[in-house]
Amino acid sequence: MKIAISAFAAAVALSGQAYAQTEIQFWHAFTGANGDRLVAQAELFNESQDEYTVVPTFKGNYSETLNAGIAAFRAGEQPHILMVFEVGTATMMAAKGAIKPVYQVMDDAGVEWDADAYIGAVSGYYTTSDGKMLSLPYNSSTPVLWVNRDKLKEAGIDPDVDLSTWEKVDEVLTQLKDAGVGCPLVTAWQSWIHLENLSGYHDVPFATQENGFAGLDTELTFNQPLQVKHIAKMGEWAKDGKFVYTGRRNEGGANFRGGECALFTESSAGYGGIKAEAKFDFGIRPLPYWDDVEAAPRNTIIGGASLWVMEGHEAEDYVGVAEFLNFLSSPEVQAKWHQDSGYLPITGAAADLTREQGFYDANPGTDIAVKQMTANEPTANSKGIRLGNFDQIRGIIDEELEAVWSGDKDAQAALDSAVERGNQLLRRFEQANR
Repeated sequence: MKIAISAFAAAVALSGQAYAQTEIQFWHAFTGANGDRLVAQAELFNESQDEYTVVPTFKGNYSETLNAGIAAFRAGEQPHILMVFEVGTATMMAAKGAIKPVYQVMDDAGVEWDADAYIGAVSGYYTTSDGKMLSLPYNSSTPVLWVNRDKLKEAGIDPDVDLSTWEKVDEVLTQLKDAGVGCPLVTAWQSWIHLENLSGYHDVPFATQENGFAGLDTELTFNQPLQVKHIAKMGEWAKDGKFVYTGRRNEGGANFRGGECALFTESSAGYGGIKAEAKFDFGIRPLPYWDDVEAAPRNTIIGGASLWVMEGHEAEDYVGVAEFLNFLSSPEVQAKWHQDSGYLPITGAAADLTREQGFYDANPGTDIAVKQMTANEPTANSKGIRLGNFDQIRGIIDEELEAVWSGDKDAQAALDSAVERGNQLLRRFEQANR
């Protein structure tokens, strides 16, 4: 009898194993509302089928998540999916044997998938020169100008004032300062917006070799007249109290959402937080450009992150990964993600669905980021920046810009130094990946 009971128990156990769901580990860098939205997407996928369970795990900020993924791979404990911010793209591409390209994941899984469905200005950053997608664009954003319309009114300025160019912004900042506004302008992500996007938006190179897309032997070039002019002007604004520096990441977001600042250069993905927290009438405008540059405005470039698939798992696991990535790309999921967060829709179908649902009409300005990215065909200078050791290079840029804001260096000297120091890191990356 005991033998029969044991055999029955073993059979039940084997039956349970046969129908156990395959776990897909997904490491990410999101907290707050976006973290909740990401988890909700995973739960929705899990509920939609019974073969796979996606398990999202927060691993710290972007840099920490990337480092955690690299360390886990070396230890043979890597997740299936790793969120990596755009500046880590070259690092992931160089990690031979660590990643399984998305196009290969989809092909091997036999999942119905259309690589051409993705918006070119977004997906192009994460594809090879012959159009093969390496990672899935997930949370892609681009910078815009946020306006506290109430603050402009209080200063006696028309809230619909033309802010299309930096020349016009300069005039408005003077009016705001003269009216006693303590924070006329604040920014987030200063290198991304005021050097990287500045360069692309004006069709000026940030680096040689198509900003790193065409080879590892690239050199930084963001110490040219346009960039120097812009940083010098911001240095003047900082000295005059028209630009208030609050930090390297998005510390200024709290100042803007709290109603302290009039203008804010920040990611389009600031929408979710601003809409939820702002107690004032706000508006969204295109990122300003310098009117005396003939090529401007071209298109801004993306920030955010993509999803990389890690090698080292069972073949059946990758079928689940493919199904999940396809789910995330669906028009319904992407449209909701775009509308809730302010991140760009990664497919044309999601943008069309959002428009059909009346979201852009009900929320003026929320389509600006999409238009800004898609109005013109990207050039070699405006399709993005793909450099090795880019996270560390950004740290150098931040340090040098802070010297300008504090008045310790002029713009030319600071950018010359950033280029020289950054090029040393590029040479190290090139030598390590020959």
